[in-house]
Formats: sequence, structure tokens, C-alpha cells
Amino acid sequence: MALKRDSYYIAKIKEGDPGAYAVLVDKYKKMAFNVALQLMGSREDAEEVAQDAFLKAYQALDTYKGDAKFSTWVYRIIYNTAISRLRKKKLDVSSIDEDYSASVNIKSTQSALQELRSDERKKYLTKALQQMNAEDRTLLTLFYLEENSVEEVCEVTGLSQSNVKVKLHRARKKLYSQLETILHGELKTIL
Repeated sequence: MALKRDSYYIAKIKEGDPGAYAVLVDKYKKMAFNVALQLMGSREDAEEVAQDAFLKAYQALDTYKGDAKFSTWVYRIIYNTAISRLRKKKLDVSSIDEDYSASVNIKSTQSALQELRSDERKKYLTKALQQMNAEDRTLLTLFYLEENSVEEVCEVTGLSQSNVKVKLHRARKKLYSQLETILHGELKTIL
């Protein structure tokens, strides 16, 4: 059975068929969990955030106008739910604008990564992402892993386009720095 467009299921829900929402939840649950996990850092918190966000999305479905893609609208709800939860927990979320002064040799890190097998690359990228702050992880995940456009990232995060571009640039530099440190450490253990 081929999936219909999101708008079909949204119309069904608005017509009184709440069962149609299960199709949308099933379609976006992995994405929701991944975004929540990048922000929250723990599987349990990510599952709670994703569930809360889907409940909020269902309850607010009448406010969805279709101006943005449904997935972008849900991303925004997940993002806001996670940020609210982080604030309530008073977790120390590092500022993205912190002073970044380490020099990074991006080209050598890129070539080292390209030489690794795909599964090794994924392991090192995951390890590097886990060492970054929640906002950096989220921006990189939304843009690169979930393949959202800059405009969609803006809609999700509420940041301006120029701010997203600057923060993505800084997050990429931090990611390369993390990868360089990890790969250098791995090289030392091998030799």
C-alpha cells in the first residue's frame, strides 16, 4: 500500500478519523526520536519528548495551516518541547556563540574520514556529535542527517537564516575539531 500525502491524512483527522494520525506518527516517529535524542542526550528523555510532541501536534492540528511541510511543523514542536524540557531540568546547555579559537585542519580530517569504511565513519561521527552541545547536534542533524533546507531549519528553530548559516558553520568547525581529536586519539592507540 502506497502512502498518500500528509495532507490526505490531516484532512481525514480533521474530518473525525483520529486513526489516520497513526500513519503520520509511524511515518515521522524515527525522525522525531532522532531529533529529540540529539537535543536531550538520553534515550528515555528523547522518547518522552517525542511522545509529548506528537500529542501536542495532534491537539494543535487545527492550527496547522499547511504553509510549511507537515514534517517541518512537527520538527518545530519537537524542538520546542525539548528546549522547554531542558529549561525545566535546568541543564547546562552551552551557548553556540561561545568563543571558538582552536585551529582546525578540516581538509586532513575530511580525507581521514573518507578513507574510513562507512560503518567506521558513522561510529566516529556519532561519537563526535555526542561530545557537542545540544544546539550544535540538533542543527547538524536537521541540516545534514535529516536533509532539511536552511529555510526549514529556520522554521524549526525560530532562528534567522543568517543565524542558522553562521551557527551551522561554527558547528561544522567544532565537529571537525572533535573528529580530529577522536581520530588522532584512535591513531595513537593503533600505533
